Amino acid sequence: MSKKRTNKSIEKLDIKQLIAGLIIFGIIFLIEYLTGTSEGQTSNTNKNEEIFGNTTYSNIVDIPDYSGEICVMINDNKPYFTEKDYTTKAFENYSELDSLGRCGVAYANICKETMPPKGDERGEISSVRPTGWKQAKFNGEYIYNRCHLIAYCLSDEDANKQNLITGTRYFNVQGMLPIENKVLDYMKKNQNNHVLYRVTPVFKGDNLLVSGVQMEAYSVEDNGALSFNVFVYNVQPGANLNYATGELINK
Repeated sequence: MSKKRTNKSIEKLDIKQLIAGLIIFGIIFLIEYLTGTSEGQTSNTNKNEEIFGNTTYSNIVDIPDYSGEICVMINDNKPYFTEKDYTTKAFENYSELDSLGRCGVAYANICKETMPPKGDERGEISSVRPTGWKQAKFNGEYIYNRCHLIAYCLSDEDANKQNLITGTRYFNVQGMLPIENKVLDYMKKNQNNHVLYRVTPVFKGDNLLVSGVQMEAYSVEDNGALSFNVFVYNVQPGANLNYATGELINK
């Protein structure tokens, strides 16, 4: 009989330990969730750091010369849109070229109406020669791409000279593309939503080659679930560029 009582007491102890363990696990999970340290949130944070970098500046005039990070944040990654900008109306606005032929701000409310139809392919853009287009080879590859301010996949814009700038391969592929893909991924998951999206090319003085672009986004329907404010440097590591003309100095 004593042996049976011992077994029952062990069973009761195991159940108490199990309940205590579940309570502790639940508390730990709740703390991680509230503090943003759960695995999913940590993963998203790491992905954002990979795309946006981990350095932030108060405003665009404070951004220094390139020092290794292709992308840095502005204003703690918060865009400058205000409530009066929030709209669910589709639009695309492209600035007129300035007196030097340079692009200005491109601003759109990205949605299914602005994006290319399914199965559509981007048209030819080689006829456009944006300012600073001094094509040359660097390390065996052409250094420059014609870069859309607002990507074709978001705007359905092909050879729009008001939407194309001269950018390095590195700027286009490592800098802008991951950010554009982030917006595209959001739109694929939220097909009825709208994303305010503004890209501002930054030229120093009368330079013909853009120093970089400021990229801002804010998803309207979900109060900025997708939101960022970053600067992407127009550089190619190892290449010495003359930003006044676009010429590659060390061919």
